[in-house]
Amino acid sequence: MSINGPQLSSLVSGVVPPLTYAAHKGQAGRIGIMGGSLEYTGAPYFAAMTALRIGADLTHIFCHRDAAVPLKSYSPELIVHPLLDANDPMTEMEEWLPRLHALVLGPGLGRRPQTFATLGHVIEAAKDRQLLLIIDADALFYLNENYDTLQGYSNAILTPNKVEFARLYRAIMKGEMKAEQVTPEHVQQVAKKLGVTIACKGNIDVIASGDTLVTCDIPGSPRRCGGQGDVLSGAAAVLHYWAFGTAAATSEKPVYPPAVVAAWGACALTRRAAALAFSQRGRGTLTTDMLVCVSQAFSSLFLQKAK
Repeated sequence: MSINGPQLSSLVSGVVPPLTYAAHKGQAGRIGIMGGSLEYTGAPYFAAMTALRIGADLTHIFCHRDAAVPLKSYSPELIVHPLLDANDPMTEMEEWLPRLHALVLGPGLGRRPQTFATLGHVIEAAKDRQLLLIIDADALFYLNENYDTLQGYSNAILTPNKVEFARLYRAIMKGEMKAEQVTPEHVQQVAKKLGVTIACKGNIDVIASGDTLVTCDIPGSPRRCGGQGDVLSGAAAVLHYWAFGTAAATSEKPVYPPAVVAAWGACALTRRAAALAFSQRGRGTLTTDMLVCVSQAFSSLFLQKAK
């Protein structure tokens, strides 16, 4: 673990809600994922299933019509809304947003102009409701020219890899940046500029929010199959909801901001699930193999320390 690892692992453990027979459906998390297009249906599936595997109760996927049947076929657990290419997608989105605790924007979303226009409206509507946001994949690409839409919105976690971060840096800081040049200080610089939390994925994950800067180097997998970032974004949504609720329920100032705890936990979980899957599948490891390991990874990292 990183120097921050043991303390942060304990903090994540502290936000995990206990399982109790008195709980009702939806209490442990209603998570939305805006993503899924003709070309990309796996990404929102990975995000949604990860959320369910670590304890969210319900997941809603808001996708393009072409993605709906494949997504419904992947799992009966998913609630799928094929509305992104409708004439007026915001009417139904506005109906569902109040029912969600957190919203992941971007997995498999695509970059069509109509989709990006809807994304802008969804971000504004989500901000009005103070909804917890995870910004990933194509939604990060949208921010390159529209980063002001998230300026100062502290309820947002951005989850770029180094290539995506370098693009953001060039757009926001107006300076040259290549993926191999990214440092933790650069990540913190952009996080401060935007007023958000950033979890920059890499050989060592870097999480920055204001003056807080932590890292996660829990052993992962040398196999870099597509879809691991979607696992991370789904985990981040659930943990953000739990961490935010835990912080709101106490008068004590948290050691780390809830978004930092959530982002670090999502990074750690993704790395551990990848390592477990790789130990079984080796070079042939796929993200579907990681999903099978999510529950075990979560338990090994957090539940053994939970009180």
